[in-house]
Amino acid sequence: MMTTTPLCDTALPRERLAELVDALVEQGWYVGKGFLPADLCAELYQEVTAMADHEALEAAGIGRGQAHALRRDVRGDAIRWLDRESRARRRYLEAMGELQQELNRALFLGLFEYEAHFAHYPPGAFYRQHLDSFRGRANRVVSTVGYLNPDWPADGGGEMVIFDTDAPERELARVHPEAGTFACFLSESVPHEVLATRLPRASIAGWFRRNASLGGLVDPAR
Repeated sequence: MMTTTPLCDTALPRERLAELVDALVEQGWYVGKGFLPADLCAELYQEVTAMADHEALEAAGIGRGQAHALRRDVRGDAIRWLDRESRARRRYLEAMGELQQELNRALFLGLFEYEAHFAHYPPGAFYRQHLDSFRGRANRVVSTVGYLNPDWPADGGGEMVIFDTDAPERELARVHPEAGTFACFLSESVPHEVLATRLPRASIAGWFRRNASLGGLVDPAR
């Protein structure tokens, strides 16, 4: 399911949103080439590359709260949570806000918020097969990945592999980490991994979440 119409500054094209929604319903995942505009990807790529050069990223871990741990044998990327401090970040988050509204309208998912971070994989880094959320244990519902590297070579590695929900050893797709490509999948049911990259690899990983109010606090710290 690869098409090439880019989104504009203020609105996601309706036909791309319809593609994405249909794919989530039919197979639980979507991959769209050329979904993100080149100029936005270039700005975001410059930002994350500068962060990596100035050691402004943090080593990513696995698990949350007290279970959080650094496991370089599981994942080797470095991250920085997305904020609205630059025009490019605001533009990306506004686009995801439009996607959130469409997912709620079309699929009645009750998505409450979107969280995302830059992900930078140095050469040799990978992320073993995993789910972004476990049924009944978390509130991540739909995952997204926006790719930022321009002119990614065929032998660059770093592909995201999507596996069959019912047979996690069976590969369904490989996502080439080329700028503009956008992947979206169900967080609780789609196993995936990032293969070892040969070159520095940059993306934005994000999650649409349901509200997890607890003890009177709306969506408490995590």
